[in-house]
Amino acid sequence: MEQLSAAYQTLGKQLDAILDPKLPLVSNLANFSALLWLEMDNINWVGSYLISSTKEQLFLGPFQGKPACTTIAVGKGVCGEAFQQARTLRVADVHAFPGHIACDAASESEIVVPFYRNGQLFGVIDIDSPQASRFDETDQVGIEYLVKLLENKLGEEHF
Repeated sequence: MEQLSAAYQTLGKQLDAILDPKLPLVSNLANFSALLWLEMDNINWVGSYLISSTKEQLFLGPFQGKPACTTIAVGKGVCGEAFQQARTLRVADVHAFPGHIACDAASESEIVVPFYRNGQLFGVIDIDSPQASRFDETDQVGIEYLVKLLENKLGEEHF
């Protein structure tokens, strides 16, 4: 496994400074998305999808980018698959991914990282790019690191 790059170490320090477990969940997810939107190159969408109370679908959480799909069935598309498998999915060409859900036709590649809250699988962080093969192993290691920081700072309240 690759080591954490300097860029992701810096992002981690920034996240640590702005995330606060005393804030509502939505506030921390919003700041997480905003920071990545500002600091990452060649992305066109970053945000979260959260599991519904029925555990059958994910619903749109805080994000940056164009309007997005509001619900995704567990097991469908990259987000639904990553959630169902409880593992990161890095897709170099979204058009080659069976069942890809195209919220933005400009997206060419995607990385989706599941996250936990209070020990329970709770949602996914989704990052899209208009560039094919945008996300490599360095990005996966870095984004998984950032998501772990997020998990440690998620507040108890939804709103």
